[in-house]
Amino acid sequence: MTSVPIADRRARVSAYTQTFMSRHSSMVPTFAAVVIFVLILIGAQIHFGEFVTPRTLSALLLDNAYLLILAVGMTFVIVTGGIDLSVGSVMAFTGISCASLLAHGYSAAVVVPAIILGGALIGLLIGVLVQYFDVQPFIASLAGLFLARGLAFVVSLKSIRVEDESVLWLQTTRYRFGEWYITPTGILAIAVAVVGALVMRYTRFGRTVYAVGGSEQSGRLMGLAVARTKVLVYVISGVCGGVAGLVLTAYSGAGYPRNGIGTELDVIAAVVIGGTLLTGGTGYVLGSVVGVLVYGTIKTVISYMGAEQAWTRIIVGLMLLMFIVVQRVIVVRAERRR
Repeated sequence: MTSVPIADRRARVSAYTQTFMSRHSSMVPTFAAVVIFVLILIGAQIHFGEFVTPRTLSALLLDNAYLLILAVGMTFVIVTGGIDLSVGSVMAFTGISCASLLAHGYSAAVVVPAIILGGALIGLLIGVLVQYFDVQPFIASLAGLFLARGLAFVVSLKSIRVEDESVLWLQTTRYRFGEWYITPTGILAIAVAVVGALVMRYTRFGRTVYAVGGSEQSGRLMGLAVARTKVLVYVISGVCGGVAGLVLTAYSGAGYPRNGIGTELDVIAAVVIGGTLLTGGTGYVLGSVVGVLVYGTIKTVISYMGAEQAWTRIIVGLMLLMFIVVQRVIVVRAERRR
């Protein structure tokens, strides 16, 4: 029986690794995000002693459920090469509208579909501006940001407390599995992520989203519904904004017109950290989920340390720069292979 020389083994492993990385280069940022997430958990466990516990990890999901929902919608938009700056304001508008309508005696069965429809309409407006009026996504979504925020202040200038039990039930109810627990808001966030991932991976619409982000002109030549897809991704983002508004209202027990200021930047950062290219064409909903978990874990660690939350922004900003550099390297290598 002959033994394979160590040098040959190393050469084979190196060749296999290079082949794998070249075929799955788009997943490198997502793998990096998973590694960073695990390393943060290990470091926090070593430093604090009891960080990686069912209670902490359960709270990690529930505290960031609204952000996870927004990240799903943002993934659709960024994969097409667009951007949506309105998500935080849409969440605030739908949240304060939910609280106001409930306070005026309307049933939750009417209010919930109404606020989701409101978010969808703002998304539709942005999509129409982008597709049919040739407005840059940055400008169109900025207009949506001001519109939604202005409407939120029109509804109320003050916080409105929610008394409706059917809405508060989403956060107050806890399903326990040993030391683990989850609320309906967490289940809703997971459901949105799963549906988003399945749509992106297995449907014609999802494949068209990738095609539009890769090359819009090529998509048109192939006969794909480019215009409809570009509008629908903003509608999806608006719907996610409406659902996030409901979740945040249930989580906080009140609607507030100033909620979500700056949240759009947190969402974009989480999506990019999760591996979605800002240039479009590449991205994964599950990667965005990992990005949200990384963001939420950093925020939790900062809280455990008793430091200012401004450090969360600093750390996430540095990570974002690192991932943008990684993405640029991937794009350059892909262009060279062509």
